[in-house]
Amino acid sequence: MNKTFKIYALIFIIIMVILALFEINKKEVVDWRKNFDVNEKSPFGLFVFNQEVKDLFKNNLKKIDVTAYDYYNQNKKKPHNILVIENDIDIQSWKKILDEVSNGSDAMLIMSKMPKEISDSIGFYDSQISFEDKNVLKLTDKKYQNDFIKLDKFPSGRGFSYIKPEVQALGKTVEDENTDQVNFIKIKFGKGTIYAHCEPLFLTNYYLLQSGNTKYAQDVFSYLDDKETLWFVESNTKESRFFMRFILGNPALKYAWWLLLGGLILFIFFNAKRKQRIVPILEPLKNTSVDFVKSIGNLYLQEGDFHDMMAKKAQYFLNRVRIDLLIDTQNLDEEFAKKLQLKTGKSIETIIEAVVLIKKAQDPYASVMKEDLARMNKILDDILK
Repeated sequence: MNKTFKIYALIFIIIMVILALFEINKKEVVDWRKNFDVNEKSPFGLFVFNQEVKDLFKNNLKKIDVTAYDYYNQNKKKPHNILVIENDIDIQSWKKILDEVSNGSDAMLIMSKMPKEISDSIGFYDSQISFEDKNVLKLTDKKYQNDFIKLDKFPSGRGFSYIKPEVQALGKTVEDENTDQVNFIKIKFGKGTIYAHCEPLFLTNYYLLQSGNTKYAQDVFSYLDDKETLWFVESNTKESRFFMRFILGNPALKYAWWLLLGGLILFIFFNAKRKQRIVPILEPLKNTSVDFVKSIGNLYLQEGDFHDMMAKKAQYFLNRVRIDLLIDTQNLDEEFAKKLQLKTGKSIETIIEAVVLIKKAQDPYASVMKEDLARMNKILDDILK
């Protein structure tokens, strides 16, 4: 066991001890958010209701985790019960639900706020009717007068600010310093009936686990007839099938999992860095074109064939004149000299001298000296600049 490994092991043990101390001394934090999730055991989740709801409806309940629009497009149902609890439903799905009610189904809508388009068509306005920290929910029917529920934690304070004359009030919110406000109503809609309740908190874990509160919930659902009930739940409330669900759902196991992953990444990083091969330096390929030209030039100089070099230089110059300056080079006469002088801007004396040297290079019997080659090379390069 080398020294580096011992250091890493010591650091890992120290971190584990610190995390264990934090976990032991950690205070449990209560999540008071109103999530209305059927899998949440927090105070305002629906875990308890989800466990007991089948008995409440005598096992004649079916949970639907797709939108009402999709479900009713694929399934034709005889009159049945529809249950919606604080669900964010799109307008098209609401219209499908109202169509089913109009055809003879009954709907229990337990929501703190409904879309205005839907409430207008049903015949009521819901709004904030109370800002008190505590209130009591009661039913108006005398046979249920002893069944009430006291809301002492974050009541929504929602109710009905307006209902049509033909709408029947079934429940109310009672407060010490305010008049009673309606929060549970019954509306005839086509061949069916809609029951709307503005306070879904009475179905949450916190209130159902308190003694005597379940009676109020049973009374509310007793208004529905004994027939098949479809409960439209949020699609994301289905229990996760992710294979890490158990580990990530337990805080202690979750911290251990992330710590293990972090330690593994650090180990791979440092281990790979230590054993990384040295990358060899590759020299770029050298450009040998200049060396080749120098070699050819030296070869010509050593042979002393100045006439051949002048002829090749003249041929290269005339080719450039044809391509770049668009001047005919067939006749190197006075007209050629004038055109070349106009397009290059050089003096006429320089142009004439260049023409003389080119003709000399093209004459196979002319006597050429080294000085002639040097002079022609200088003049032609100067003309093409």
